[in-house]
Amino acid sequence: MFNQSSLNIETISMGIGIILFIVGVWGIVSQKNIIKIIISFTIVDTSIHLILVSIGYIRGKSAPIIDSAINKSNAANEVVDPLPQALVLTAIVIGLGITALMLSYALKMYKENKSLEINKYKALKW
Repeated sequence: MFNQSSLNIETISMGIGIILFIVGVWGIVSQKNIIKIIISFTIVDTSIHLILVSIGYIRGKSAPIIDSAINKSNAANEVVDPLPQALVLTAIVIGLGITALMLSYALKMYKENKSLEINKYKALKW
């Protein structure tokens, strides 16, 4: 079914990222509990990080640390681009802040209405 060359770490991580993305979007759309929706959002966020890292991975290249092991004149051809890694680190921090904000809103909504079910909130429905 799969040959050895098509089943590498990039393909596996990309596939897992896509599966996690689909599961997270399904959870956001299908769940009625606010906490489960927030968890689904976090799964989508993590899947995007995994996809970005798998896109930025290049087999056979080194981490972008210039030291004595890497020839400085040929460093651009021997190391991976650090930009996807930096973007993912930034996205992790932003995702953590957004998740904390959503959880604080969920806590406030629970204190006011004593429910976390989305169907029980009528204030913003037409």
